[in-house]
This record gives sequence, C-alpha cells and structure tokens, in this order.
Amino acid sequence: MLIFALLTTTPIFAVQAQSQKNKTKKDIQITWLGHAAFEVVSSGGTKILIDPFLKENPATPAEFKDLSRYKPNFILVTHSHGDHLGDAIEIAKASKAKLVSVNFPALFQKEGLPEELIQTINVGGTVALGDVKVHVVPAMHGSEPSGRPVGFVVEFADGRSVYHQGDTWIFGDMALIQELYHPNIILMNVGGKAYGQSPEVALLAANRYFKPQIIIPMHYASLPTLSTEAEVRQAIEKDRRVRFMKPGETIIF
Repeated sequence: MLIFALLTTTPIFAVQAQSQKNKTKKDIQITWLGHAAFEVVSSGGTKILIDPFLKENPATPAEFKDLSRYKPNFILVTHSHGDHLGDAIEIAKASKAKLVSVNFPALFQKEGLPEELIQTINVGGTVALGDVKVHVVPAMHGSEPSGRPVGFVVEFADGRSVYHQGDTWIFGDMALIQELYHPNIILMNVGGKAYGQSPEVALLAANRYFKPQIIIPMHYASLPTLSTEAEVRQAIEKDRRVRFMKPGETIIF
C-alpha cells in the first residue's frame, strides 16, 4: 500500500514542482537605445527609462528617436549633463511618467514639469517603483547645472538586480555596492577618453569589486569624444561575461 501511495502521488509532486519552477521564472527585458540610454521592463511590466538621450543621440536608431513610442512608468536620470538628461523632461510630460533624479526640482519646474511628476532622491536612498526597488548609489563625475552624479541598482522581485553605472570612474565604494546589492547585470560605462573611465579601467572595476554574470558595455561609440567600438572590443571582449548589444536591440534575461 505504501509503494502504491508513493507511485500515485509522485506525479502530483512533479506537477507541483514544475508549477513552482514556472512561477519563479522572472523575465527581465533590457533594450539599449545607444550611449547610456536603456529601457528596462520588469517581470511585472514596470517600464523604466534610464538616461533617455535620444533625439540628438547619433547612436540611437532613427525609429527610436520618435519620443511618442515611449510609455514609461518611471524615468531615471543619473545626472544633468545633456547626454544623460536628454529628452527625459519631454517624455515625462507626454507620458505622465515620474522623473526620478537627484537634480534639484527647480531645474525641472523651470521646464514646466508638474511637481507630481518629480521624485527627488539622494545617495543611499531606495525608492519603490512599481514592482521593483531602485537603490541610489554614488558615481564619480560632474553634474551641471545642478545635482550630483549617481548610479542606480534596479532590484527585481526575484532578487536579481541590474546596476546602471551612470557616468563614473572606478572608486573604492563600489565594494559596498557589491556587498549591499550584488548586481547580476552591470551596464558598464566604458567611454574613456577625457570624460570617464576607459574600458580597461571599467573591466578592472568589474573584476576587483563585482561578481556579475553579465556585463553590458555602454557609453561608447556614440560621440566623437568617446572610445570607438573597436577600442572597447580590443580591451574587454575576451571576458566571457561581456555581452555587446547593438543600439535598438532587446535582450530578455
């Protein structure tokens, strides 16, 4: 009787296990729009635009320059330089998405962005945006005319997280970002030249401070002052974690 009971219940356990497996599978969708601009969609459907420099971005494909195609729930801006703030205010006005940034509200209010669409944050803060949490971390850069530069760690419901470095150079507190948030995917600034970390230094930071499964290079081959794709590939493409994307390409993780 015991053997019979085991045989008859095993399929039920198998079905339950498969159902649990399907339930825990969480898709993360990441689209690179060129430069430091990304669209991230969570498993729960929360749409987040990060640094949407689009219309004037030479690397953004023509069809992705049409701002009417974007219907984000939230817009994250790492700092106020034009190649990161970009079209954030215009998209926020049209889509009614909340703009999340360290930059002073006066900067956005000057452009006519309603107060209810402004979410101010600061380094060390965490905000809940839909079904994700966004942790605000430091970045080593400038930010004119206001605010300070930051990066974002977007944490999903299944515990995975994506770290958008913003415009930064390597710094020791990256060790704390790893300790606290252990990002699985790093959107890594590799622009180099006069305005940020080189691809060699970016990879050094990834190896010294982080343990990502995937590294997606960004912030290169878009402006004349930045590293070319050939330079970036030569420096980091041998690392098996590095996954190059094309502007406009979407990957599901």
